[in-house]
Amino acid sequence: MIEHNTWRFLNSNTQTAQRNMAVDEALLLCFKEGDLPILRLYGWNNALSVGRYSTLWTSLNRQTVEEQNIPCVRRISGGGILVHGGDLSYSLVMPRDWLREKGVKESYHYLCEFLIRLYEKLEYKAYFAGENIVDVIQSDICLASNEVYDILIDGKKIGGNAQRHTRHALFQHGSIPMNIEESFFKPFFETDPGFEAATSLENLGTKISYEKLAVLVAETFSDTFGVELINDTLNLSEEQCAKKLIDNKYTQASWNYNE
Repeated sequence: MIEHNTWRFLNSNTQTAQRNMAVDEALLLCFKEGDLPILRLYGWNNALSVGRYSTLWTSLNRQTVEEQNIPCVRRISGGGILVHGGDLSYSLVMPRDWLREKGVKESYHYLCEFLIRLYEKLEYKAYFAGENIVDVIQSDICLASNEVYDILIDGKKIGGNAQRHTRHALFQHGSIPMNIEESFFKPFFETDPGFEAATSLENLGTKISYEKLAVLVAETFSDTFGVELINDTLNLSEEQCAKKLIDNKYTQASWNYNE
């Protein structure tokens, strides 16, 4: 359970894919015992992200990816290939002990409750796939997969969430799709990108800006867990760590393409 009622709140706004993933990892690497837990919100320029163990070129067209120079970054978390650009993402960093007694599925359900409430505030009935009779579908593409802890609205997956556990910290990040530019992203895929099985706020009838959605997400998170969010920015150690990760990892094919 969440045991601290004061959290650092970082609204990073729109960043490059490389910086987004570098900052997420820097926050995790720099997190130490006694630190305040963290909620971070951020947006993306058009990009692709892939799970830590995802394979790329069976699902993506390498020639098109490279010719169009679309950023493609590998996350530190699991899951499949995900499109970005019309989404607001969040990341959470907290002591691992808080949810040590919960299994993976239960911890997802607990932490994603603020997302369920967010969609309820927008007047949509959101639910976990495992709460209904939904076939589990394995895929290297996030929107084409279906796990028991995925969130659905009207039978379609909305966004995705993934975790990473270290010895001392629990990290979770996820995506809230405001819209999905299907015509832009479809040429990058060799296989079904899963757009038909997924939805976005715009598809559901809600057009909302990143700025307004960020306010609503922060308010809903605070209300759901009974915590106070303190506006903050990266400290010097986190910023230096992020810059090193950009230079040495998130701009390198050895990490992003696993080559």
